Amino acid sequence: MKVGTRGSGLALAQTKGVIADLSRLTSEKIEIKVIKTTGDKIKNSQLYNMDTKGIFTRELDKALLEEEVDFAVHSLKDLPTDLNEDLEIIAVPPRETPRDALISAYPWDELPENASLGTSSLRREAFCKFHQKKVIIKPIRGNIDTRVRKVENGQYDATLMAAAGLKRLGLAHHIQQTFPIDYITPAAGQGALAIVSRKDSSVKEVLKGLSDFISYQEVTAEKRVLQDLGVGCQWPLGVCARADGDLLDLYGALLTKEGEVISRVSVRGPLKKAEKVGKEAARIMGDAYS
Repeated sequence: MKVGTRGSGLALAQTKGVIADLSRLTSEKIEIKVIKTTGDKIKNSQLYNMDTKGIFTRELDKALLEEEVDFAVHSLKDLPTDLNEDLEIIAVPPRETPRDALISAYPWDELPENASLGTSSLRREAFCKFHQKKVIIKPIRGNIDTRVRKVENGQYDATLMAAAGLKRLGLAHHIQQTFPIDYITPAAGQGALAIVSRKDSSVKEVLKGLSDFISYQEVTAEKRVLQDLGVGCQWPLGVCARADGDLLDLYGALLTKEGEVISRVSVRGPLKKAEKVGKEAARIMGDAYS
């Protein structure tokens, strides 16, 4: 069995974690095939200034369709809302925290005026503006450990990133603090992984054993909001669904690039009706957007 993955430290750590879980479900040997994506080759551009659809997944999709690999492991937030018609998300393993984290020597409320904050996320930049942080936003690229080092060596005073990636790489000790989802709302799918394979794959059934029902429902609702609104990383949109027993609470925030609120919404519904919860949230946000 072959698994396709990007070659970053985080991608490899995530893939090795999936293999460890999969080894409890099958005795078949699993081989890693590292595939460089378009997004990995771009080092000097703000992603929201580009057509980003599939830039971290396109080459992995091609490898799947050409049967070079049997399945691929993705950070779910990197997946486009519309997959190739011959591919599907087979499983969503148990999700890590979806929250954003601050990497800095300073607590958030003590960041000095004109401190340099590195981010290449329009969403994070907009939330900084919404909270009237008097910081200087500067682009920052590179793998997670690279961005952490850039703060530690003084190139930046702070950066924001997903807490999940830091935890998976054993770098959680660098986190100054994490943010409530209604303060800096995460990107759809943040903290979750997606196991993607061909619809006719012979390994589908064993891969399904990796899936976590609650995590799958949460990200289903979040991705539905993205799909119905039709916005990508060119708009500052945060959306996060969390299970509460048999219910699902979804919170979403759509901002302008200047940090003004277009719409904030909270929707609660049955966990088993995640698609419906996402559609309702998208409808309310879309009415405000239009």
